[in-house]
Amino acid sequence: MTEKTRASEALLGQLHEAIAAELLRRVMAGEASTADLNVGLKMLKDNHIEALITEGSNLHKLWESLPKFDDDEEYAN
Repeated sequence: MTEKTRASEALLGQLHEAIAAELLRRVMAGEASTADLNVGLKMLKDNHIEALITEGSNLHKLWESLPKFDDDEEYAN
């Protein structure tokens, strides 16, 4: 692309925000497909967004609901 045909940073920021808002809407409405969730996860990863499991958090509740295997203790801490 030449300099004249490149999208501005502001325009790309608006696009990023619109995609994130639509993905969030789908997730919150229970309408997100597997592909939508994968796009959302990739966006989070690409933007260096991480979550830590803390006691009582929704992520902790999800972790606790997963089946346990013998080698889980190695990854728990």
